Amino acid sequence: MRLYLGVDGGGTKTAFVLVDGDGIVRARHEGGGTYHVETGMDGVAAVLARGCRALFDKAGIEAAGVASGFFGMPAYGEDRAAQAVLDTLPRAILGHDRYLCGNDMVCSWAGSLACADGISVIAGTGSMAYGEAGGKRARAGGWGELFSDEGSAFWIAREGLALFSRMSDGRTPRGPLYALVRTRLELEDDLDVCAVVYGQLNGDRSRVAQLARLVTDAAALGDRQARSILDAAAAELAGMVDAVSAALGTAPDAGLAVSYTGGLFGADGPLRAPFAQALAMRAGRYRLAPPRLAPVLGAALYAARSAGTPLDQPAIARLGAAG
Repeated sequence: MRLYLGVDGGGTKTAFVLVDGDGIVRARHEGGGTYHVETGMDGVAAVLARGCRALFDKAGIEAAGVASGFFGMPAYGEDRAAQAVLDTLPRAILGHDRYLCGNDMVCSWAGSLACADGISVIAGTGSMAYGEAGGKRARAGGWGELFSDEGSAFWIAREGLALFSRMSDGRTPRGPLYALVRTRLELEDDLDVCAVVYGQLNGDRSRVAQLARLVTDAAALGDRQARSILDAAAAELAGMVDAVSAALGTAPDAGLAVSYTGGLFGADGPLRAPFAQALAMRAGRYRLAPPRLAPVLGAALYAARSAGTPLDQPAIARLGAAG
């Protein structure tokens, strides 16, 4: 039986899975983050090596038993020098070249749409959109938190902190967000927010992104300005979909499938409804499709397809049932 390895990397955790050609999950494992900008290449190599070894031990196989693998890693493709190094790491682990490396956005696309034509939007700590259709590939967004990642949790948190500062010094009326920030962050003085963000949190991308909850909670309390931030986030993500669709050359009336992954689209995610509304305004151009598979299963599915042995629909259905 052919076995396919899927690796879905991330800033805080990396998921590993082995799937066979019948769509049966043979083993799973979860390890630490593989964002090379934060952990360094040695850190990424160590996480991948430990994760794959643990996965193979659970499945009772050796690395040679992997027919094909896909390693999706954050920030892949955004630094040529780093990409060259990332491309070599799996070889040292597997002992063969039956693998591909790519950005973790491919895992999300392959999972949410089961490798079918369409676009997947990612909105978690960061954000981007990626799609494939008619043999073409395209992405939009995801240029990093300093000047991109619009619609992400980090972006929402940053906009929320900016709104708090304007509420504090009188540039805009104070809404529920103002009191929430003071209470949740235990501020004695409004300017203490600087010590929290730049000091306690050290400007850390993932930790700052968690402050997006302040915006969503304020919106739920009726803060119109906080709600406007969420609506703007959804609009930014819809704009990424438009950009990817244009790059793929899809017809305006194609009803292209659009799916999603990431915490902001979770069961109680604040962007599910406004994002759906933003797409609906585009008059049949897109069809919103709930995600079919988890990103790590998408990675295994992509590995199988890349090897020329794509899983059939019954096998994909078994993967969907596996969760």
